[in-house]
Order: sequence, then C-alpha cells, then structure tokens
Amino acid sequence: MAIPNRNASFTTDASLQDIDLAKKKLAAEALSVVIVKLGKTMFTSRAPGVRSLIEAIRELGPSLAGASVADKVVGKAAALLCVYAKASMVYGCVMSELGSEVLKRFSVPFEHETLVPNILDRHGTGMCPFEKLVLMINSPEEAFSAINRHLATRA
Repeated sequence: MAIPNRNASFTTDASLQDIDLAKKKLAAEALSVVIVKLGKTMFTSRAPGVRSLIEAIRELGPSLAGASVADKVVGKAAALLCVYAKASMVYGCVMSELGSEVLKRFSVPFEHETLVPNILDRHGTGMCPFEKLVLMINSPEEAFSAINRHLATRA
C-alpha cells in the first residue's frame, strides 16, 4: 500500500521493495529499526533512540550505502545518521519536520506516517537530547561524531 506521505524524490524499484520489506518487519516484529538492502535484512534492533543507528554504522560501515532504513522515530539526528550511512530511502513511523528537511536537503527519498514539529524526550517534557545536540549541526559527518562522542560519555 502506498503511503500518501512519500516524497517525490527519485527512487528505484529495489529501494521501494526494500523499504516496504523494512516497514513490514518493523511492525510485525515490534522493532525500533530495520535496515534492508537488496531484499536482505542487514540489521535490526529493539533499542530505542539513535543508539541503534550508531551501532549499525559501526558494525556495517560502508556496506550500508544504498540500504533502506525503517525507524520508529526519525528526527534530525536520525536523518543525519541515515545521510551519513548513505541510505537510499528512509521511513519513519514518526518523523520531525527537521528530519524531513534534512532528508530533502540531501535528496534522500523518505516517507512517514506522522509528521511532528519536534521529537520529544522520553518523558515528553522537552526536546530529545540528541535533537538538541544536532540542532545547529548540518553536516552528517559532524553529527555522527557528536552523537558518537555523546554516547561514549554515557556508556
């Protein structure tokens, strides 16, 4: 079923098949992130937040290029990480306006169920800390480094 919130950027049939497979797996298995490339699942996680995307990038590196990413929540931080990983398409159950702007700016096709102004913290009382961290960052490389450093200090 086509989602009405699919952006109009160029996509290949393979990318569309991959994103549809990733979305189905995300929902069916109650995962937080699913990454699919050429019909094969490369990575899944139930861990919340951007930690899963960082883990996928560390684990799979350049092989992520051209993969489709389905994530429960895509804010600016997750969008910048998807661009850093050279994802071919991104789906977010929930996507922030800043996340969609990043994907548009880098010409990454995307779709979402719900578009929200901001991604909130786990308590719903303020902006997500990772969104705050990358608020003034527009470089995928800088975002990856900043998020990676932040996670290392919390480990």
